Amino acid sequence: METEIDYTNFFAGLRDKIGERAFRLVASGLARELGHGGISLVARACGLSRPTLYDGLNELNEEMAAKESLPPARQRRGGAGRKNKEAVDPGLIHALESLVKPYTKGDPESPLRWTSKSLRKLSDELGQQGYKVGHVTVGRLLESLGYTLQSNMKSHEGGDSPDRDGQFQHIYNTSAEFLASGQPVISIDAKKKELIGNFKNAGREYCPSKSPVKVEVYDFIKDEGRATPYGIYDIVTNEGFVNVGTSHDTATFAVDSIRQWWQNMGKERYPDASSLYINADGGGSNGSRNRLWKVELAKFADEAGLDIYVSHFPPGTSKWNKIEHRMFSVISMNWRGKPLITSEVIVSLIGSTTTTTGLKIKAQLSTKKYETKIKTSDQELAAITITGHSFHPEWNYIIKHHHV
Repeated sequence: METEIDYTNFFAGLRDKIGERAFRLVASGLARELGHGGISLVARACGLSRPTLYDGLNELNEEMAAKESLPPARQRRGGAGRKNKEAVDPGLIHALESLVKPYTKGDPESPLRWTSKSLRKLSDELGQQGYKVGHVTVGRLLESLGYTLQSNMKSHEGGDSPDRDGQFQHIYNTSAEFLASGQPVISIDAKKKELIGNFKNAGREYCPSKSPVKVEVYDFIKDEGRATPYGIYDIVTNEGFVNVGTSHDTATFAVDSIRQWWQNMGKERYPDASSLYINADGGGSNGSRNRLWKVELAKFADEAGLDIYVSHFPPGTSKWNKIEHRMFSVISMNWRGKPLITSEVIVSLIGSTTTTTGLKIKAQLSTKKYETKIKTSDQELAAITITGHSFHPEWNYIIKHHHV
């Protein structure tokens, strides 16, 4: 009885050396030469399935008949292999974008974006929508959409709120509604106080060799005092307004800054506006618990004839406020290494700040004095028309204006 030859050692490691296509054709050619039973024998030895070997035989026959072969770099015929998930189901890309967009950190127009959801969680959520896709494929699709995986950066400011993501979703949805209806959406905040005088300012700037700008050794506050830049950033037009105050950063100063933006820029930009959506931090002069802030906003609402919608970022998330990374960061870069000698210098440096994305900033100086520790009575608060949203009314509320 003839002994069956074992070709296992022959095929061992061969695929890695000659490539997938050549391996398939060698195995199919050997099976053809062995004749009856060759397909089964070779399948056991090389690990390829019987259908794959039959396909290899057909490929050999077709090439012999046509007297042509594939280019050396190709391992399969054109169109062979499994199609990409996005090609099979075009709706997959849109579904993935819809999942990550509300949670995207940073500038959504930037080619480098990154998401706060894990690949496996995104894969699970896509599966619930009927898309069978693994986390590796999700990562590949995110890279093709311009997302990158980035390490942590120290900017944490406090404990996380359990409804943090829910608040981000609320801000995103409300902003989208306002933008769709042509109503203004602004991001506001007070930049850190700056010393006015010949004091060292962080950062470096090119100067003649061994000729640094001389500044005071000690940062003692003299008669020049401090400046508080209060900013308003219009996320639609990529325009900013900064009211540089030389007094205290109070709720009255914050609302006065918004009022100046409206009179100088907003009213002309949005002549048909009936409402205004404000994104603000949760503390400070525009804090969610600041009673004077709400009373002063009501006065402005009546003056401007606008219904004021307000959303505060949760505790510890102020760096996500768009004004921080779209306006304040570039202002700091523009005046790095320059002593802020006078308040006029500060205004000039802010007003000359631009970016490659077309950011324009208007700045003005405010010498108005603002009193601190002003008490707001319950009667004053009750006199304004304020309605809290069903989701965290302390963070989200509407101040209706009184018709005059």
